[in-house]
Amino acid sequence: MALFKKRTAGKPGEWYYCLEHKKVEEGPECPAKNRFGPYASREEAAHAMETAKERNLEWENDPKWHDAPASDGSRDDTP
Repeated sequence: MALFKKRTAGKPGEWYYCLEHKKVEEGPECPAKNRFGPYASREEAAHAMETAKERNLEWENDPKWHDAPASDGSRDDTP
């Protein structure tokens, strides 16, 4: 009996982008660690990498999530 080997069954209408194979798939064919999704359409899944890049840029430039470096270049981890 294999533990943790059960794969999620694919559902029609759910689209994923596989990071390993660099392709769009309907229903999850590859493990979760290798995919983005689910997306509502094939078109959305096809643009997954561009969407991720845009979101990363937004987050990197969001002042609420940007940690300012210490003035002397060192990091102070004391509470």
